[in-house]
Amino acid sequence: PMRKSGGLDPRVVLLLCFISSAACNTFAFTEEPSDRAVKADSYCSRILRAQSNRKEVNNEFRLRVEGDPESYQPGSTYRVSLTASSPSYFRGFTLIATREGAEGDRDEDYAGNFQIIDEEETQFMTNCPPAVTESTPRRRTSIQVFWTAPPSGTGCVLLKASIVQKRIIYFQDEGALTKRMCEKDSTDRPLLDCCACGTAKYRVTFYGNWSEKIHPKDYPRRANHWSALIGASHSKNYVLWEYGGTASEGVKQVAELGSPVKMEEEIRQKGDDVLTVIKMKAQWPAWQPLNVRAAPSAEFSVDRTRHLMSFLTMMGPSPDWNVGLSAEDLCTKECGWAQKVVQDLIPWDAGTDGGVSYESPNKPTLPQDKIRPLTSLDHPQSPFYDPEGGAITPVARVMVERIARKGEQCNIVPDNVDDIVADIAQEEKEEDDTPETCIYSNWSPWSACSSATCEKGKRMRQRMLKAQLDLSVPCPHTQDFEPCMGPGCSDEDASTCMMSEWITWSPCSASCGTGTRSRERYVKQFPDDGSVCTLPTEETENCVVNEDCLPSSCLVTEWAEWDVCSATCGLGMKRRERMVKMPPADGSICGAEVLEVEKCMMPECHTIPCLLTPWSEWSDCSVTCGKGLRTRQRILKSPAELGECTEELEQVEKCMLPECPIDCSLSEWTEWSECNKSCGKGHTIRTRIVKLEPQFGGDPCSQTVQRKKCKVRRCTRGQGNSEEKRRRKEQREKQRGKQGRAEGATEHPGCRMRPWSSWTECTKLCGGGIQERLMSIKQKFKTVQLSSCKDRKEIRACNVHPC
Repeated sequence: PMRKSGGLDPRVVLLLCFISSAACNTFAFTEEPSDRAVKADSYCSRILRAQSNRKEVNNEFRLRVEGDPESYQPGSTYRVSLTASSPSYFRGFTLIATREGAEGDRDEDYAGNFQIIDEEETQFMTNCPPAVTESTPRRRTSIQVFWTAPPSGTGCVLLKASIVQKRIIYFQDEGALTKRMCEKDSTDRPLLDCCACGTAKYRVTFYGNWSEKIHPKDYPRRANHWSALIGASHSKNYVLWEYGGTASEGVKQVAELGSPVKMEEEIRQKGDDVLTVIKMKAQWPAWQPLNVRAAPSAEFSVDRTRHLMSFLTMMGPSPDWNVGLSAEDLCTKECGWAQKVVQDLIPWDAGTDGGVSYESPNKPTLPQDKIRPLTSLDHPQSPFYDPEGGAITPVARVMVERIARKGEQCNIVPDNVDDIVADIAQEEKEEDDTPETCIYSNWSPWSACSSATCEKGKRMRQRMLKAQLDLSVPCPHTQDFEPCMGPGCSDEDASTCMMSEWITWSPCSASCGTGTRSRERYVKQFPDDGSVCTLPTEETENCVVNEDCLPSSCLVTEWAEWDVCSATCGLGMKRRERMVKMPPADGSICGAEVLEVEKCMMPECHTIPCLLTPWSEWSDCSVTCGKGLRTRQRILKSPAELGECTEELEQVEKCMLPECPIDCSLSEWTEWSECNKSCGKGHTIRTRIVKLEPQFGGDPCSQTVQRKKCKVRRCTRGQGNSEEKRRRKEQREKQRGKQGRAEGATEHPGCRMRPWSSWTECTKLCGGGIQERLMSIKQKFKTVQLSSCKDRKEIRACNVHPC
């Protein structure tokens, strides 16, 4: 048994506590000890069962997933918001995500994971960790959290919310408080045309999470790597790869050999169906901390026709396993360009090799199988095998971020702050920001190109700072670089055949003994004079990875690509590495070189006074909320005798954090109104208006109407009788069902008065206004004094609710 509190049924009080900590703080109740033993692991299911007992139609509150997707991409992160339409609000809430049809009795009944955005607003529920509730009980109109979708194979998911407003509970079974999303069918090709305008530029960053710590079974310690990444932004008429499709020869070579050459050739043959080819270097080893090596990235563009993005990269070593995106649509249904896409990736099988483990011997699949995602039940020898059929832990994550938009945009949904700041930052970056207070000499002639062939190099020019009119304004840009090629490769020559850079060498055809390898390039621009291109588009050379494969041999991988030169000018060093694939079987020491270093030459340094380190990471934003600044620095490395360096050593840019709380702003009080009675006790009021509603958690508004008593003078008996008569007359009119005001004249000592006028319109629609009505003189008696007979006025407050 329970004792009731405040006249509310104790069962409802207990239900309120299940749903919200705010509601529980509102009421006090006690239980007998026998009812207190509640299992923590069944607490969530009790919430779910309790909330299914009542259904009411209510459109004041809404649960929304950003973008209103009808399906979820496994592993992707979404912003989830709970909002109340004005003038409604809520004090407490619960947010939970379950598999469709689940009772909530088991951990696996809960789908995905929530992440807290604002700890002052939201927190995980103490007795039900999968659920999110409020941190502090107060009036609010919205909350936001992140939700990461569950892995592939979970099926449909229900996101449910419950609301507590005073003592009223609105349940998650109601339509607007439940969001049903099913797993995105990866085999569906985008069919909708893009309605966005202009173009957008994106940066794609690849984070490899395939490591021995996360995927320990049979992890290949010596040779783990990601192959060179290859992809494109393209139209819906072209498919690089897709689940349920058959791998092309290009996909096969990536999947089995890690070679992107054929894949790039296939992409470039698609002509106008492709806008940008996306390429990143191979990663050896597959995983390194980000403080050791930055995650690889590449930039690409999209437009209305070519708004899809696909890529793939091989897990090495493996039979034919890859990760990637297929036809990711960056055009939104609101005719805009997606701002950010983050997806966790699981490996997929290209269907060209039947191996079941990382280093299975070659076993060609003839005819080819369809491309399919790997599962944890494929084979007991699989490194991802799980007898219970659980989801495969993602091996990589890809992040696609919009970094610029060009041309007129036509998105239906207005730009938010992030959109505007990103575009402004890009515009500022592209502008020539040389200060007017800096006086320079003319630019020197361009130096010789660092490349003597038709491969891309760079050349340099410089200028001297002659005067700095404002010492507080730095003067940058004393040197300038541009790409170039060797003699005979200038695009100014009408007979020149413009060639691309050489694509990375293919893997050696033999891992033991002498083999061959090749590389390709393509014609970027044919000669303007119509002559034939005679420059070669393919090169082949002999290669030796391992001299022989005897049991006493030390087997190594091929050399990775050269690192960038250690110097920005003059003579520097570059290095490349390879790894031991298998040490000698007899236990002897491996004598193979795994590191190679050679000299590299950059433009001459004797005329360059500025040798600078790379920019540091950006500092934290200077503010904790709203708009601020952040900085980064670099250090001068060149000796002082080379001359004064005027390059900027520090840069400052804008940064944006969540909005700062804005308190309610009120106007000054008005003057006190006239007393609403001409004699006896009455009242007078004053008001003020809400100039700015509180936002982002700011202080709420205080009272907008004040009233106080007033007494003008004592009423005479005649006046009292007159007032009494008027009140009795009004009561009689109400009893007879009459409406409106009396038409007869009202008596007053010394004069006859007209009836009261109607109340005027309220001076304000909200926030506290004033209404008036008047009684004017109809006839004065000759014997009356002037001061005792005058017009009367009454005042009252109206529309006092907040705006």
